[in-house]
Amino acid sequence: MSDDPFGQSIASLANWIPADEPATGQRAALHRLAAAMRTVAEALTDMQADEADLLAAAEAMEQFGARLEGTRTGHRPWGFAESAPAGDARAMFDRSPVIGLGNPVAPPLRMEIDGDRIIGRASFGAQYEGPPGHVHGGIIAAAFDEVLGMAQARTGRPGMTGTLTIRYRRPTPLHTEVVFEARVDRVEGRKIFAAGTLHAGETLCAEAEGIFISVDFSQLRRA
Repeated sequence: MSDDPFGQSIASLANWIPADEPATGQRAALHRLAAAMRTVAEALTDMQADEADLLAAAEAMEQFGARLEGTRTGHRPWGFAESAPAGDARAMFDRSPVIGLGNPVAPPLRMEIDGDRIIGRASFGAQYEGPPGHVHGGIIAAAFDEVLGMAQARTGRPGMTGTLTIRYRRPTPLHTEVVFEARVDRVEGRKIFAAGTLHAGETLCAEAEGIFISVDFSQLRRA
């Protein structure tokens, strides 16, 4: 796997498109560890563990963290960190903070292609709380940026976010599967206009509009 994805064309990154089979080996272990860390993060927001248990857990985590630090070799990417440069919902996004199965801060948001739409599904736990019992607005914005980003990337001229406008219609509940939808409205030169919605069941929770600016990612990498 190349350490310099932006120096290549998107078409040459086929090795970053995982097979349809489940992850195996080191990658499967990474997904399992990240899932366990999400469980810990969720539990820490609503727990009654005593001081001794918390200190023991902290010591174990510190020791394991030190072991992981000893394995680092610099910035070795596990696929794409966001969907815009990929243009394919099946690409490897293990380290994405929004959709990465290998990133414990990700909910994660699961995306799929449905005709000319991108569908994203997630259930946000208590670690993403803003208003009591509901998802933080900044988390919703990040998810919209990812879903709209995938939609615009499928034009074949992927870009980066220029502006992102969110209209919050209703609070988005925690611990409930919510559905994001995104599509491209139009393309004007280097500008790609995308729009999306967020629903919890039949309830419209938020709407978004984004303008993405098509860029040459190889030039971005060299900047």
